[in-house]
Amino acid sequence: MRDKGLEFGVGLFVLLGLAAIVYLTVKLGTGSFVAADTYPLEARFANTGGLNKGSTVMLGGVTIGRVEGIRLDAKDYSAIVDMSIMSEVQLPADTMASIRTSGLIGDKFVALSPGAEESVLRPSERITMTESAVELESLISKMAFGSVKEGAEPQADGAQGSTNPAP
Repeated sequence: MRDKGLEFGVGLFVLLGLAAIVYLTVKLGTGSFVAADTYPLEARFANTGGLNKGSTVMLGGVTIGRVEGIRLDAKDYSAIVDMSIMSEVQLPADTMASIRTSGLIGDKFVALSPGAEESVLRPSERITMTESAVELESLISKMAFGSVKEGAEPQADGAQGSTNPAP
């Protein structure tokens, strides 16, 4: 009987440990454990290029917030990114927001670059200077088609590699 009590105690301890791990994983994954007191900001981008809700907002390589949502502005067909920023971080009004990639093909995040203006962004204000995401696929296709076009131009005027006989 004594062994069964010990086994029950060990089993209960393991279950409580697993529950604590699950709780911490969920809290750290959503970012609510790290940044409890925040204020909202938004930024307008021409292209978010794979940025998702829950992506990080970084300043100088340090996480200072999260992307809370992405919506379409129907007037000019641009994307509005809603962010929550830690309240300790007061950003100048001329802060620039850009969408970057961690690694070569990693997750997207919003990188903030503070300006030098004295006034600061108030809650729910919009960051006006933005830089949209660079799409690797479009850069590769531009480079590939650009080089194909350059190689084809000499052939079009008959200077090199022409199969048409000369008159």
